[in-house]
Parts: sequence; structure tokens; C-alpha cells
Amino acid sequence: MAGQNLFFSKSDLAYAELRDRILSGTLPAGSRLAQYDLAESLNMSITPLREAIRRLSSEGLVTVETHRDVRVSVMNSNEARQLFEVRLSLDPTAAELAAQRRTDDDIATMQAAVDKLLPVTRQWGEKALMAHRAFHQALYRASHNDVLIRLLDDLWDKSDRYRRLGLELPPGDEPRTRDLEEHHQLVSLIVNGRAAEAAQLMRGHITHSLTATAISALEDREGIRVT
Repeated sequence: MAGQNLFFSKSDLAYAELRDRILSGTLPAGSRLAQYDLAESLNMSITPLREAIRRLSSEGLVTVETHRDVRVSVMNSNEARQLFEVRLSLDPTAAELAAQRRTDDDIATMQAAVDKLLPVTRQWGEKALMAHRAFHQALYRASHNDVLIRLLDDLWDKSDRYRRLGLELPPGDEPRTRDLEEHHQLVSLIVNGRAAEAAQLMRGHITHSLTATAISALEDREGIRVT
């Protein structure tokens, strides 16, 4: 890992670190970025940090105001719904392709990942979310479509803030228990090459995801009703 870091500029490192802090909620939505303090904590000058901030701004993760005041972008139902809609299209495609293209190694990786899953509830928190992501990444890679994998990895990253918001809501344990069961069903369908059924199950899985839960909560907060 140390050797790999030689290929990254300080701006790249600042970008990766800030992006991770934003998506994980360490830097909460709406919080102000104290640029000089951040630069000092990252052991770099302000210039690479500002380059990183420009990249994050282009992704919509931070908002740069007129007097160089930078804040983590607030979460809103419109962005959450857009992320949800794209995943609702791409995740079933990944499941379908995985059922058609999975190798023995892919199957072993998915089965190992599904065995480590925990119910995605507040009780299990971050540990469950990380295991959940590892499973979906294993499924995406079984599609053997590099463009699709990159798109879904990026969507997953950008949905993380909304997924964590959904985790804080009180929907009850039943939906998350259903999610756990659906992961096992997905592996079975993919292993048995049942592509259309895997895609259908994945679509339903995304429909009842944590991001979908967050959309409803945000719409209520914003006074929005989508019909």
C-alpha cells in the first residue's frame, strides 16, 4: 500500500480523505469545512486541499459560497430519488449479467460475502453496512462489465449518506430482516443461472432499500408529496 501512495498527489489524497469523511457522516451535512484546520490535520498546504474541494464541488458533495465559505452539501429528497432511480435500473442489470457470467471464483466470493451479512439495523450499524456493501460489490464484479461496476460503485458511494440516514429511522426490524433473506435468495438465483428472476428480485430489493426509506423521510421533512 505504501508503494501505491507514491502515485497519488496530495490533492488526490485530500480528495479521497474528505470524500470518505463526507460519505461516512464524519463531516455532517451542512457543516462548515475549516480549510486551514483541515490542511493542517492532513499535513499539507491549503492549495491541494482547495483542489480537492473543487473536485468535491463538481460532484455536488460540497457547496462553495461566495466568500470562500465551504460547507458539506445538505441532503435532499431530489438527489436521493435520482440516485435511487438510477440504481433501480442498473442493479437488476448487474444481477442478470452475474447470473449469466459468474465464474466459480465469483460464486465463492459471493457466498463468503453473504455468510458475513448482518441485519442492517441500528443494532449492528456500521458493521452491517460494510458487510452489505461487500456483498453487493461481489455481485457487481460477477457481472464482468467494468463500466457497470464503476457506475454502481460510484452510486453506492453517493448513496451512503442517505443509507445512513435510513438506518437512523425507525421502520422496524422486519424490512431489514427481509433484506437479509433476499441476499441469500439472490446468490441462489445467480448460482443457478436464473437471470430474469435474479433481476426481478434485485429490483424489489432496491425498491425497499434504506435509500428508499430516506427519500420518504426527506420528503416529509421538506413537505413534498410525490404522486
